[in-house]
Amino acid sequence: LKPTGPAPRPPIRPRLAMQHSLTGVVVGAAVGATAAFAATRASWSIGNLAAPLVVLVVLGPTLWRGLMLTLDFLASLSTSKKHDKIDAYNDQYDDDKSVDDRNADYAKLVDSYYDLATEFYEWGWGTSFHFADRRAGETFQQSILRHEYYLAGRLGVNRGATILDCGCGIGGPARNIARFTGAKIKAVTINQFQVNRGNAISSREGLRGQVELIQADFMKLPFPDASFDAVYAIESTCHAPDRAGVYSEILRVLKPGGTFACYEWCLTDKYDAKSAHHRRIKKDIEVGDGLPDLVHTSVCTKALEDSGFELMEARDVMMDGHLDGGEPWFVPLTPSWSPLK
Repeated sequence: LKPTGPAPRPPIRPRLAMQHSLTGVVVGAAVGATAAFAATRASWSIGNLAAPLVVLVVLGPTLWRGLMLTLDFLASLSTSKKHDKIDAYNDQYDDDKSVDDRNADYAKLVDSYYDLATEFYEWGWGTSFHFADRRAGETFQQSILRHEYYLAGRLGVNRGATILDCGCGIGGPARNIARFTGAKIKAVTINQFQVNRGNAISSREGLRGQVELIQADFMKLPFPDASFDAVYAIESTCHAPDRAGVYSEILRVLKPGGTFACYEWCLTDKYDAKSAHHRRIKKDIEVGDGLPDLVHTSVCTKALEDSGFELMEARDVMMDGHLDGGEPWFVPLTPSWSPLK
């Protein structure tokens, strides 16, 4: 069990992107020719045009694809009718009302949050709604996959095993781990829009028979006891109002001797509850990520043991690897003027 830790650019409409690739080459060449002609005026020889044309022909498909994906995203974006509810939750929290009240409404809060945020996540981040530190030489996509494969490796399952993804988003990790392990995966999320979107992607990628997304509350899992060979959760059980409650449900559906592996959002020993600055950071994370309440690592490890788990390992993933020529998990969110970052 690994309960500590910190949501590529996969296209939303790959087929649409592919259809426009050739068009992108033509557009890129045309734009390149026009730009070169305007810049060189009287000296517009073939030699002068060659370099700009080559550059823009190469970049044209990428630029066109990015434009098409963005237009496709904006065209398909549905405005959530629940955003006022999210504001109401945040206003309640601003008024210093009980965090217990916020926790009690966790299901509505999380469902509303993902009803609003899912399409933005997929467009700007990819289909795996989680962070990952980046090791030396890795691309963003490689870091996300390595993060998932490592967790899958800790489950100790064989091909054909049955795994539960507890809090799956639109199923990016479930599909990647299914390919990696050969296991069959049931994946639960409280948000029906994510279920529909995730199952559509699974069908498109030929994995619908291996990966199934189901609408469910992980505080009340709709499965019989001892249903799964292994369970994992990636930055999802932090949405639970009661860690012991969600961990107990996971233990109930896990077969005896099975492994639960988890990346969890936690407060560390560096958090100072007396510091207004620290409290503000904690609150901003909770509001920004639709979380009921962040808790200390010790709360999570105790809840696991109280639920009946044998704790095999718990460590701060923030301290892993990236110090040796890599980058910490939050770097992709750091503002930069560089179009390459």
